[in-house]
Amino acid sequence: MKTTIKEVLEKINDSVDYINENNINEIIDLIINSKNVFLVGAGRSGLVAKSFAIRLMQIGISVYIVGDAVTPAVCKDDCICALSGSGETKSVHLTVKTAKEIGSKVVLFTSNPNSRIAKLSDVICHIKTSKIVRDENDHIFRKLKGEYSSLTPLGTLFELTSMVFLDGLIAELMMILHKTESDLKDRHATLE
Repeated sequence: MKTTIKEVLEKINDSVDYINENNINEIIDLIINSKNVFLVGAGRSGLVAKSFAIRLMQIGISVYIVGDAVTPAVCKDDCICALSGSGETKSVHLTVKTAKEIGSKVVLFTSNPNSRIAKLSDVICHIKTSKIVRDENDHIFRKLKGEYSSLTPLGTLFELTSMVFLDGLIAELMMILHKTESDLKDRHATLE
């Protein structure tokens, strides 16, 4: 288990080299200057989107999760932040397509910058990930052979890397907006 954790952390660390500073500035600009920010993702990517939404709310950004009962209509002054490792998730694609038809801006966090959703997006944040490949002589690999190609199945590396990246983005937004941990704590949920 320790080996897997170290390898996952190494892959996340490697992805930092691929972060495009211009994209970060564009994303920050869109988030700060949008009337509302809507987050969308499916499955575990959706859970990462919800985590990001919590922090955005805590720094004072008007934010909603697509699909929640209290989510208002999107308008052209809004921004959609979509998370999709494949960039092909049908529900996310439909949401982005609808938002673009209305005229809102779209930021996509993906490991596939050539996807259908990417083609509709205003800013693409490429979260570069690569699978951890095990040596076939590795005991763990042999034990799991036939079930997983690695110990980070499906979109695990994308989801974990996105979570770390988005928390880094929150730190940047906190500095720009002059927010402290105390400010976030003031907006932290009290009904839990």
